[in-house]
Amino acid sequence: METVKTIQSQKILKFLLIIFLGSVLLTISAKLKIYFYPVPMTMQTFVVLFLGIAFGYKIGLATVTLYLLEGIIGLPVFSNSPEKGVGLIYFTGPTMGYLVGFLAATFLAGYFNLKTNLFLIFIKLVISVSVIYILGILWLGNLIGWDKPIFQLGAAPFLLAELFKICLLTLLTKILLKFRKFI
Repeated sequence: METVKTIQSQKILKFLLIIFLGSVLLTISAKLKIYFYPVPMTMQTFVVLFLGIAFGYKIGLATVTLYLLEGIIGLPVFSNSPEKGVGLIYFTGPTMGYLVGFLAATFLAGYFNLKTNLFLIFIKLVISVSVIYILGILWLGNLIGWDKPIFQLGAAPFLLAELFKICLLTLLTKILLKFRKFI
């Protein structure tokens, strides 16, 4: 009986460590900007999908939830914080829809059966990342008004970079799925 409790404690500790390290990875991906035409690109969406693929939807969701909570309580984990603010005020700004979309994208990337051919993996990852942009555009339109060119402001500049990231993840998916065996 004691052995079972020890194994369960070790498993919980391992999950907590993975979740914490995943939130650190997501923070780093938000801070590193790659200058990509027409706007700088962060690797956040790549890491969001990576978390779902490599760790599954449960641990992936826990990781993204921790990351969002860290940002909401004021830790400078988001892409433009602390320069453009921190905490709940920053979270509820123009990027809130995208940040909430991280949860849905992680879930989908972790939930979809990605043990298929590369074309289907690519399509499933496109669907996963599309949710981020759909929620982001919906929130942005609600916040700044639907009379503005919402798609041109909130999605179009990032599509080429997203295509690059999805192609890279598609090629890495078979390798990333092997991480789940260790969790």
